[in-house]
Amino acid sequence: MAECSGLLFVSPYAFEAMQKVDVVHLAALSDPELRLLLPCLVRMALCAPADQSQSWAQDKKLILRLLSGVEAVNSIVALLSVDFHALEQDANKEQQLRHKLGGGSGESILVSQLQHGLALEFEHSDSPRRLRLVLSELLAIMNKVADSNGEFFFKSPELFESPVYLEEAADVLCILQAELPSLLPIVDVAEALLHMKNGAWFLCLLVANVPDSFNEVCRGLIKNGERQDEESFGGRRRTEALRHLCKMNPSQALRVRGMVVEECHLPGLGVALTLDHTKNESSEDGVSDLVCFVSGLLLGTNAKVRTWFGTFIRNGQQRKRENISSVLWQMRRQLLLELMGILPTVRSMRMTEEAEGDTGPNVSVYSGLKEEHVVKASALLRLYCALMGIAGLKPTDEEAEQLLQLMTSRPPATPAGVRFVSLSFCMLLAFSTLVSTPEQEQLMVMWLSWMIKEEAYFESTSGVSASFGEMLLLVAMYFHSNQLSAIIDLVCSTLGMKIVIKPSSLSRMKTIFTQEIFTEQVVTAHAVRVAVTSNLSANITGFLPIHCIYQLLRSRSFTKHKVSIKDWIYRQLCETTTPLHPQLLPLIDVYINSVLTPASKSNPEATNQPITEQEILNVFDGLMGGGENAHLNQRFGITAQLLVLYYVLSYEEAILASSKSLAAMQKKPKSYSPALMDQIPIKYLIRQAQGLQQELGGLHSALLRLLATNYPHLCIVDDWICEEHITGTDALLRRMLLTHAAKKHSPKQLQEAFSTLQGNHTQVLQILEHLTLLSAGELIPYAGALTANMNQLLFPGVPRRILQTVNRLWMALNTVMPRRLWVMTVNALQPSNKMIRQQKYTQKDLMIDPLIVLRCDPRVHRCPPLMDITLHMLNGYLLASKAFLSAHLKETADQDIRPSQNNLMGLEAPEVTREELKNALLAAQDSAAVQILLEICLPLEEEKPLGGGYGRLRKSGSGTAGSIPGKRHPKEEEEDEDEEEDEGPREGESLLCNQREVQCLICCLLHQMFIADPNIAKLVHFQGYPCELLPLTVAGIPSMHICLDFIPELIAQPELEKQIFAIQLLSYLCIQYALPKSLSVARLAINVMGTLLTVLTAAKRYAFFVPTLPCLVPFCQAFPPLYEDIMSLLIQIGHVCASDVATETRDFDPIITRLQQLKEKPGERGRLLKEPVCKSAAGQTNSADPNVQLCHCIENTFIEIINMSVSGV
Repeated sequence: MAECSGLLFVSPYAFEAMQKVDVVHLAALSDPELRLLLPCLVRMALCAPADQSQSWAQDKKLILRLLSGVEAVNSIVALLSVDFHALEQDANKEQQLRHKLGGGSGESILVSQLQHGLALEFEHSDSPRRLRLVLSELLAIMNKVADSNGEFFFKSPELFESPVYLEEAADVLCILQAELPSLLPIVDVAEALLHMKNGAWFLCLLVANVPDSFNEVCRGLIKNGERQDEESFGGRRRTEALRHLCKMNPSQALRVRGMVVEECHLPGLGVALTLDHTKNESSEDGVSDLVCFVSGLLLGTNAKVRTWFGTFIRNGQQRKRENISSVLWQMRRQLLLELMGILPTVRSMRMTEEAEGDTGPNVSVYSGLKEEHVVKASALLRLYCALMGIAGLKPTDEEAEQLLQLMTSRPPATPAGVRFVSLSFCMLLAFSTLVSTPEQEQLMVMWLSWMIKEEAYFESTSGVSASFGEMLLLVAMYFHSNQLSAIIDLVCSTLGMKIVIKPSSLSRMKTIFTQEIFTEQVVTAHAVRVAVTSNLSANITGFLPIHCIYQLLRSRSFTKHKVSIKDWIYRQLCETTTPLHPQLLPLIDVYINSVLTPASKSNPEATNQPITEQEILNVFDGLMGGGENAHLNQRFGITAQLLVLYYVLSYEEAILASSKSLAAMQKKPKSYSPALMDQIPIKYLIRQAQGLQQELGGLHSALLRLLATNYPHLCIVDDWICEEHITGTDALLRRMLLTHAAKKHSPKQLQEAFSTLQGNHTQVLQILEHLTLLSAGELIPYAGALTANMNQLLFPGVPRRILQTVNRLWMALNTVMPRRLWVMTVNALQPSNKMIRQQKYTQKDLMIDPLIVLRCDPRVHRCPPLMDITLHMLNGYLLASKAFLSAHLKETADQDIRPSQNNLMGLEAPEVTREELKNALLAAQDSAAVQILLEICLPLEEEKPLGGGYGRLRKSGSGTAGSIPGKRHPKEEEEDEDEEEDEGPREGESLLCNQREVQCLICCLLHQMFIADPNIAKLVHFQGYPCELLPLTVAGIPSMHICLDFIPELIAQPELEKQIFAIQLLSYLCIQYALPKSLSVARLAINVMGTLLTVLTAAKRYAFFVPTLPCLVPFCQAFPPLYEDIMSLLIQIGHVCASDVATETRDFDPIITRLQQLKEKPGERGRLLKEPVCKSAAGQTNSADPNVQLCHCIENTFIEIINMSVSGV
């Protein structure tokens, strides 16, 4: 707005005085300045004030005195004397008329019959007509603005451009807006003023006379403004007007700038206000407000703002008129001046080359960057990167030259200096076009050489772990491996912005790095000498030595050039802490790969060396002993121990995974010994990692994965559930009860108490109860004494509370040292004859043969707390044996490769055979364990009832467990019934005995085994077991229903014993699981029995039907629809038996007749039930003929079915 250049604007001093109503400061204003504020001051003096205080009365007198000497006050008083209500009504009528006629009519209610031009008419008019003239013109412009749909227009009314009438027109404008605020909203008036000449001047006067409206007016103008103000005439006028407003009220300039960013409008205004503010800054060394503002726009998190300002930069460059009036040009000039202001004094390249021969090694040709300028230089570099990379700024030759001089300057050895060098280096990589001449390229090479030479000094002096030396190494490695995308990611990460870098632009830098500065051998040799990062954690950001080593390991540089990296990696693993650095796990993985896999097939020995066993043990030194002070004796932290554990487990898994390829290469890397693995407290470390999951990142989950694969016995679900009880809230409450006396008990005292256990139970119990208050880690020193004396707990008279407390302590120890604890426990529970021979089993012995666990002292089988421990160990060793055999199969894979060298066709056969043998061995092992456990469930001699047999065992099963007599004589059944009446209390007592509890524990384990592998259940039942255990297994093992799947196959076996066992098993399953599937299998069994009747000989018929006929009773009980089939089968069997003895006697005909009557005349059942069993054949009950006995068995079965059906009714 050049038209306003000759006009007097309201000064900041005057605006502040008006804002604060400071009469003293107003009195100090000159007459021209005071003239601009008269409309507000006159209204203030004439209108009734809301403030009735004495101080305001005095101030009002001063204002009146101030106004008394000003002639223009009279005209303003005349303006205020007009009837504004009538004026407003006329204005509203005119607005309605214009709206009705479309705004194009020349008629006006406010102003009619203009005889002369507007300016001359204004001069000759009185005050009311002047108000009407200005109001009419103003409303016309406002209406046109409303109808313009955002298109800018410029109207130049004669009244508002004549210098003679400007002040009087401004007075009228201010009075109209103040008296008619609803008709003339100040924001709409301000918008209209932008469309006329001298609009900025009128706008400033209007706002100065209504100072409280400053923010409202500014926000309205910005909200209605253009997104890119430099692109249009209207945008530039709006920017200039707002700039004048902010000059009038500089304290609100930054707030207005904030509105600009918030609305994403008028970017030129934001820059212009920042430039105005920067000129008033007194500080020269700090980062200027311009740098901070533009950096915040381009590097902030708001993508909308970033795109908006980037468009402003791009559009500004496309315009041809890049002159001094352009805001973008002013910004670039100011940034260049700031950059040149901090540049060190630099001699020319020619002088540098001449001086190189004369200067000593400690004399620098360049004067360094001042320390107070380093932070500002870094901010400028990042800003220029953002301008060029994000906003697309194309630097001029002058800007490029000055930027290169700044980037190649040499800062002091401070953390800020390290940061500056890193930024400069990345900017050279990102914008290689800044280096365009050979002289500039030579300057860059000299600066890079200086970086390499000074890197160690900078790191030692600045105290920063992440130095630029590691970045140089990393970039060199990326160039050697042609990983240009990784370099681009590195540059973007260091600069802190995402910019587009073409890989082709790095070709020249790649040549310089790989051929002139860093050859691959130099990189490898230098990397090993780099010191490890002390206390490495995720809190240390930037590029560290670990990044360099990782890339060199990936590219196999160490093995190519025969450089040992093992010691460096070991030292770095030991120098770690939480939170875990994310590069550690990938480093370990790639290191393991470099140890096992040669760099090339031509050189299979080109591998790195693994970490030695002694070095691994050193990390865990002080941890194996346990106790509450174990952590005080450790040289290394938990992070280092977990990382080394991860390395060992990953190394072993990698060897097994690559065993075939290694065997084909005839290369067998060294595996860690089992003795080493036994000494690492794996479970204890996993527990520690579980509590640090947030700080360890993905290490805890990676360790769990390795354990589940290689050590499944350490991942038993029951252990995790038990651990929750041991380490949960209850444990914390128990530790609150921990007294000082509990900590005084030493392992030696526990041993002494066990030695007097037989005579004094109290002392042992007291110590054990105190030990339960300790944590699992603190119990480790007591493990030896606790397990060594377990055999003493087997003597009679030991209180149950002691046994349960020992079980509790053992389970707690199992959460931290399971493998060592299991070996100690197995050896302690050996029978007394083995203890004499001092036979000690090792971990490997127990993994090869898990059944050793069950070869313990027989007394353990009737001690539930110790049996619980034994079953826990058995389950663990069965899982360990599977993993051990699988690992052994992979370790000996070379045995499959050797035969295949001469016979390619036989490559698969050996492996398949060995895999099948392994599976067969595991199946035999599991089934043997199940059979032994089932034998333990059988009652001992002293546990059997006085009458013999297994009645008590059967009665403890399901509801019909005692209804299947098996191979028993009818008289024996009667005797048993009498015994049952006499021994009623004994049966009740059996439910609370040790045998019953052991049976429950065994059934729980068998259930888990059957669910984990149903083939075990199938194998065990095909092998068979005592039928006396069927009530127990069916009722106590919930997963026994899976037997219904293979019972048809078992019945189809040729062996008679398996067929009998299948039918007996099915009879119990039908009662326990009365399902449709059970019905179909039962019907199949009945059909098979009918078929076998026709093919079996007399001897086999007796052997088959005597134990299976009682099974028909549960079939009928579970499934009444089978009654007809069963009755027919019984009569058919009776006919066959009767026909065999027909030649000897005819006494069996009455029996067959009775059976037929029972089937055909059910009404006679009540009479037959009252008759004694076998009354009609009383003389033949003691017959030795199998057919006779079978006939009696048939009749008994018949009667039992009838009894069952009648009692059911």
